[in-house]
Amino acid sequence: MTITTRFAPSPTGYLHVGGARTALFSWLYARKHGGKFILRIEDTDLERSTQESVDAILEGMAWLGLDYDEGPFYQTHNFDRYKEIIQQLLRQGDAYYFYCSKEELEQLRTDQMANKEKPRYNGKCRASGPLLQDSEPVIRFRNPTDGVVVIHDLVKGDITVANKELDDLIIARADGTPTYNLTVVVDDMDMKVTHVIRGDDHINNTPRQINILNALKVKLPEYAHLPMILGPDGARLSKRHGAVSVMQFRDEGYLPDALLNYLVRLGWSHGDQEIFSVDEMVEFFELNDVNVSASIFNMEKLLWLNHQYIMNGDPVHVARHLSWHMGQLGIDPSDGPDLIDVVKVQRERSKTLVEMAASSVYFYKEFDSYEEKAVKKNFTVGSDQVLARLRDELVVLTKWTAQEIHQVIVDLAEVLGLNMGKVAQPLRVAICGSGVSPAIDVTLALVGREKTLARIDRAINYIRSLN
Repeated sequence: MTITTRFAPSPTGYLHVGGARTALFSWLYARKHGGKFILRIEDTDLERSTQESVDAILEGMAWLGLDYDEGPFYQTHNFDRYKEIIQQLLRQGDAYYFYCSKEELEQLRTDQMANKEKPRYNGKCRASGPLLQDSEPVIRFRNPTDGVVVIHDLVKGDITVANKELDDLIIARADGTPTYNLTVVVDDMDMKVTHVIRGDDHINNTPRQINILNALKVKLPEYAHLPMILGPDGARLSKRHGAVSVMQFRDEGYLPDALLNYLVRLGWSHGDQEIFSVDEMVEFFELNDVNVSASIFNMEKLLWLNHQYIMNGDPVHVARHLSWHMGQLGIDPSDGPDLIDVVKVQRERSKTLVEMAASSVYFYKEFDSYEEKAVKKNFTVGSDQVLARLRDELVVLTKWTAQEIHQVIVDLAEVLGLNMGKVAQPLRVAICGSGVSPAIDVTLALVGREKTLARIDRAINYIRSLN
């Protein structure tokens, strides 16, 4: 048997972190067992589904690196198949036409609530016969009235639901369009999905879907319902807790590897290990290690993890993602030093790629002004003379390397009888516009000879204009 999982989002918004975690767990389970991972777009809600949302889902999956073996499949392309199954259920007597009006249903609901009964359809039309002419009824599934449904959940254990607690759900609307619980069953059946991994907000749907599958006499998939992700206040994670869209995390400077690592640890663990490569996730992942209780989303922990990935990740990989952020700032990385080298000197001090990009602008283009605090502290009387002496020494260097530059700065400080800070800091402000940068010798090596000398000239003129 080929293990087959699926991720089946509705294209009514962005790919949120809860959906991304579901996709990740489904992807990991398929990859671990040499199986197949399918992407299915459940777009039968014609009023709310948009192409923009489809694009956002596909973009999020691509950014996270969650490749799918088949798909994306769209449910709106499968209406003929759904109608075929609905007709089969009608012929079998497992579905029936329902003619009651909305007003009748509302009155039934009102009466039941007044009697302190659970609001549910009372089965009035269960005995209805063939379709009446000039009518547009909905179609309901004839749910068993006795016995129980047992969900053998791979995360939560066995869950037993009495059939008398389930009403006859609508499987086709009056206009003929199928409903969610019907389309999901047909797709999972036709795609031979062996493991349905999804959020535990679907638990109420599962016994209904099992009954439809039983009516169709097909083998049931195994189910695994993942606990919810909560905000720090214990409420369900939402926009008010911060970033919840996958692509918003990209925009805020997180690496996809860091987000995947954080998501896999939301509800799953492997000993005390915190940081996992994707290969390790695949190797160690098991559904029976998923926690039953809900998980709290902690932005500080994610930020810490992102910093670990920036510091310790492959600089080539980090640079590829940094390039996008540089582009957002209007910078072409080919107009300056190799971005990989920039990553190597900036990663210790950068918790996000947004921070790294913002603090690396001066490598690629001129800055408009100097940081006021840095000017006040470092562009003091006589600093122009120090910079002028530095320029004289730097201009004659035969090799423009960090080692050669470092020696010039050390030697000049000794000749002038100054500590290194009195030489290096005015130079740093002259080259970067602020008092913060990587090691000054490495910084100058990356900025390049021509830009360095031009910026020193500019700083000398600026200092002299102050006096």
